[in-house]
Amino acid sequence: MTTTSNVEEPSEAPVLFSQDGAMGRIVLNRPRALNALDLVMVDMMMGQLRSWEQDPSIKVVVIEGAGEKAFCAGGDIRGLYDARKADDEEMLDAFYRREYHLNNYIANYPKPYVALIDGITMGGGVGVSIHGKFRVVTERTLFAMPETGIGFFPDVGGGYFLPRCPGQIGMYLGLTGARIKAADCLYAGLATHGADSASLDKLKADLAGAAFEGDAAAKTQEILDRYTTAFGQAPLAAYRDEIDRAFAESSVVAIFEALEREESDFGMQTRDVLISKSPTALCVSFDQIRQGGDMALAEVLNMEYRMSQRMVRKPDLFEGVRAVIVDKDHAPKWQHGDIGQVDPREIAEYFAELPADKELGL
Repeated sequence: MTTTSNVEEPSEAPVLFSQDGAMGRIVLNRPRALNALDLVMVDMMMGQLRSWEQDPSIKVVVIEGAGEKAFCAGGDIRGLYDARKADDEEMLDAFYRREYHLNNYIANYPKPYVALIDGITMGGGVGVSIHGKFRVVTERTLFAMPETGIGFFPDVGGGYFLPRCPGQIGMYLGLTGARIKAADCLYAGLATHGADSASLDKLKADLAGAAFEGDAAAKTQEILDRYTTAFGQAPLAAYRDEIDRAFAESSVVAIFEALEREESDFGMQTRDVLISKSPTALCVSFDQIRQGGDMALAEVLNMEYRMSQRMVRKPDLFEGVRAVIVDKDHAPKWQHGDIGQVDPREIAEYFAELPADKELGL
């Protein structure tokens, strides 16, 4: 997760749109802020995608990030921190509402949507990439959902795509915020293709110049398949058995106990990582991922919106952003000292329906 605060960017728009042949191109254009996503960018993307949906000359849409470091390192968490500090209720509602509507729109976009996940991709950056039909990772990809470390939960549909990873990999990624690279993204089903970063310009040129006379998705698949690159054995595969045993448990407390029983370096290291996270966020995220496995994406986003509106008004997110982004002391003082202090009744409140006029409405 990253912040856009106090970062001066070039005077160009924060998102650039262009057409090259049959291809509509989206460039997230805040490289100094690692292309962090804010509300202006969300609205710009939604408007352009709607326009391209009606444009018969656009056959495929490609989204990428400016610069070589990041696709999109997350949402503008500092902006939300400032909104909470200023009691800006409108911003706390609007950002998640419009971001989640964009995520759902991308998932249902009628034209092939290709995300070039080249570089750091976290949080909100995952939301504008993973719901597309095609997700291309490279040797520079660094993927994570690190929200529990700032007192939040893996949102933007994390409750949908994480439980659909093989075994318990999604629960592991969602609770620990582990950072993974291309081979693991492919192994976990988070990416559909791998390609060398040096080949992306040629890949885009092929998409732009394609005839798209028949099935546009099939043609896009055919072109992407030409660039398929193997990134070797997935590191997660070596720990798959331990992950599946520990993270299949029925509660976060039970996961801690299972990791201790493993008596392995991986088990102890993973336990130590979890200890550093917000106990409340861990429990909320656990229930989110468990419930989301049986839900459609729209249902998950409705659920996550309810969760977001409770979470942004609770102390852990405010404290987590302070510790990681504002003061950068990396010493958050969470609402609960350890996982055993979290009351299940408190966690259930995060999932309760909002008043009808406040619901996301997907």
